[in-house]
Amino acid sequence: MNRQLLLFFSIIALLVISCAKDITYDIVIINGQVFDGNGGDAVSTDIGIKDDIIIKIGDLSKGKSNHIIDAKGLAVTPGFIDVHAHLEPIFELSNCESHVRQGVTTSLGGPDGSSPWPFGKYLDSLQQVGVGMNVAYLIGHNTVRRNIMNLDNRAPTDKELEQMKAQISQAMDEGAFGISTGLKYLPGSFSEVDEVIELSKEASEKGGIYTSHLRDEGLGLFDAVNEAIVISDKADIPVVLTHHKVIGKPMWGRSLESLALVDSARVAGLNIMVDQYPYNASYTGISVLIPGWARAGGNKAFIDRVSNKKLRDSIKAGIVFNILNDRGGDDLDRVQFAKVSWMPELEGKTLKYWCEQNGLEPTVENGADLVIEAQVNGGASCVFHAMDERDVENILKHPQTMVASDGRLVKPGDGHPHPRWYGTFPRVLGHYVREKNVITLSEGIYKMTALPAKNIGLKDRGVLNEGMKADVTIFNPETIIDKATFEKPHQYPEGIHYVLVNGQLAIDNKDFKNIKAGKVLRKN
Repeated sequence: MNRQLLLFFSIIALLVISCAKDITYDIVIINGQVFDGNGGDAVSTDIGIKDDIIIKIGDLSKGKSNHIIDAKGLAVTPGFIDVHAHLEPIFELSNCESHVRQGVTTSLGGPDGSSPWPFGKYLDSLQQVGVGMNVAYLIGHNTVRRNIMNLDNRAPTDKELEQMKAQISQAMDEGAFGISTGLKYLPGSFSEVDEVIELSKEASEKGGIYTSHLRDEGLGLFDAVNEAIVISDKADIPVVLTHHKVIGKPMWGRSLESLALVDSARVAGLNIMVDQYPYNASYTGISVLIPGWARAGGNKAFIDRVSNKKLRDSIKAGIVFNILNDRGGDDLDRVQFAKVSWMPELEGKTLKYWCEQNGLEPTVENGADLVIEAQVNGGASCVFHAMDERDVENILKHPQTMVASDGRLVKPGDGHPHPRWYGTFPRVLGHYVREKNVITLSEGIYKMTALPAKNIGLKDRGVLNEGMKADVTIFNPETIIDKATFEKPHQYPEGIHYVLVNGQLAIDNKDFKNIKAGKVLRKN
């Protein structure tokens, strides 16, 4: 069936292209340095677009067009594809400005085990609202497990496993591109590998991929990578080690070993991939510092446990360990509050600052007590400065690494977010390509266009070819750069001149047009 559909669309594309000589294009891009996305050098050529299709690539100096973009001195590339995006605020921020301004034209949501449910109805509603970029979704293991088992810390019964499998299968039929897990988070952390394999088979049978927030990214990183490799093997499914990183001082510099595991698995015939955001700090809930068992059953159960002195002592010891060896980075100043609904004045400040504000000596033990207090109050989102720059560069250079933001849609002034929400893609092209020469410009573009399109199964996007969808990003390779910082995150990047989403100008000469030209993409 897939081959028949591909043949059908190819014939349609060829018929359209055959009529190109007599056509009046909606948009013609001239004088640009065109990177097709496949990793090769740029070619000086023109691009003609009609409706949402690239009709012609070649000399269009005599072509007729309703709108001409002179891209002299600019790079013309496929629209960037973000394979790890947190799209939860999309109904409120449906124009997707914070992503489109980075040059992103397609994003994959539902990462880390959390996704919309009911799946199909959510996509239907989103299509009716309209979106500023193309969006696709994964079905989340944590979401499905919570649907069936709440936050229970146990294995599923046979009946519960069948119910979860049915929900995964249903979501795949309704358009999911695969399954995501968040094995560091509740309730995924309560699952054993056999459960994950059985659920992943449901996605595999319908052509899906598997992406995973690994069970551990610190001291247990290698075991966690090996677990993902086992899942790929047993479920016969492509696997993405999502936002791959090395967390905690004891592990700094060991990314070469985790990447060697990827290489070995690929040599053995398994399709193991990686995505990464280009920063040496992560972002998640402060609860990541708390042992998973302590949070089973939800926040009320957690409050009951910390009211028991023996249990509290055990929980506190686990938090101290994680501050020293994991996300805490062995320094209370490395834990920076980002969104704190119950004390907004903490946003942008650190755990050390909070200790001192409370008249406490900034010891790890006192920091652990405040982590407990934060969770009792309902939790908080934090930036964790617990990664080493060498590992960031090692991972970025790996041939299977795709660029991904792990960013949430955001509007200026909302909390104190991670700068990746505003700057991921320009940062790669400006900082790691132009300034540091970690990878070449062609490699950087490939990692955010053709490679992710191929890996998640987008057959009509990610490459600039005749007959493909007209998702195009045009930027100045000499000026493109992220502006968002950890101190002042609410800043849009520079150097993106034009962005076309399905043939419509979402950014026109640096001006955001606030249109909704995106599509809700469904795999099956």
